[in-house]
Amino acid sequence: MDVNLQFWSTEGKSFFQRFLHWADILDPTVLLNSNETIEKSRLLLQTSAQTLQEPLQDKKVKEAWKLSLSSVHPGTGEIIPLVFRPPAFLPLATPLIFASLLPHRGAKQALIWQFLFHAYTAGFTIANGNATAKAEETALPQKLPQKQLLMCTGAISYSACMGAFPYFVMTQHRLSGPMQTFFRKILPIPLLACLSVFNVMIVRGTEYENGIEVMDKNGKVIGVSQKAGLKAVQDTALSRAALFGTAVIIPESLLYFLNRTNFLLRNPHALTPLRLLMTVSALGALLPVSFSVFPQLGEIKRDDLEKEILSSTEETELFYNRGV
Repeated sequence: MDVNLQFWSTEGKSFFQRFLHWADILDPTVLLNSNETIEKSRLLLQTSAQTLQEPLQDKKVKEAWKLSLSSVHPGTGEIIPLVFRPPAFLPLATPLIFASLLPHRGAKQALIWQFLFHAYTAGFTIANGNATAKAEETALPQKLPQKQLLMCTGAISYSACMGAFPYFVMTQHRLSGPMQTFFRKILPIPLLACLSVFNVMIVRGTEYENGIEVMDKNGKVIGVSQKAGLKAVQDTALSRAALFGTAVIIPESLLYFLNRTNFLLRNPHALTPLRLLMTVSALGALLPVSFSVFPQLGEIKRDDLEKEILSSTEETELFYNRGV
C-alpha cells in the first residue's frame, strides 16, 4: 500500500480529520516546491517506519506528508502534473467556472468558456483517478488509450455544448422577462451539477468497466473489482456535483438579496468584482469539504463484491483508492 493511502487509513477515519488535512494540503504555495523536493519528501516517508505510526509529530515529517499528499499519485507513486495537483484546482478552476457562467453576448463565447472549464476538470479527474485502469491500458496499448481518449473528448464536447445551451436559446429567441431569468440564472446551476456528474462518470468510465484493485487492511491486493470501481466513481461524481452546484448557487443567492436592497443599482460596477469574490470564497470554503465527504481510502463490504473476490479472502471489509 502506498504511503499516501497508509496516511489516510490512520488520519482519515472521520470527516473532521479529513477536512483539516485537506484544508492544509490545498495550500497553493505547495506548488512552488520542485520535483526534487517532493521526491526527497517521499524518500523520507518511505524509509522511516516511525513516520507511518506517528505521522504528524515532527514538523519536518509533517511538511513531507503535505508535499506527498498534494503532489504524488497514491496508485502509481508518480508526481502529478503541476496544473492537475489538488492545490492548483482552486486558482485554475475558479476563473474558468466564473467566466463560463457570466452573462454572455452569444452562444459561441459561452461555448468556448464551457469547453475550457470541462476540459480542465476532465484532466484533473483523469490525473487524480484510480490508477488500476491505467495499468491495464499499459498492457493493451492499442485498445484502451484510444477508447479513453474518445470518451474524454466526447464527454468534454457534450458537456460544453449542453452548458452553452441556455445561452444559445436566449440568443436564438431573444428571451426577456421571467424566461430570460430562468435560462440565464436558474437553469445553468442544476445543469452544471448534472454535467459535472456526467463528466466524472464518463472520464473515469474505465474504472467501473475494467475494475479497480481492492486490498485488505494490510495493503495486500485481493483482486480487481468492477463494483468497487463503480462505487469510487459514483462517490467522486456526487461530491463534484455538490461542490460546483453549491459554489454557484451561494453567490447567485447573495447577489439576488443585494439586488433587492438596491445596492447594485447604486453601484452597478461592483457586480462583477462582487460575483468573483463570492465565487472564490464559496469554492475555496467548499473545496476541502467536497474532498472530505468520502474517505480517500474507500471501504466496501466483502459481500458487495464479485464472487471471485469472495472466495479469495475472509476479510469482512476491503479497501480501495477512491481518487479525487
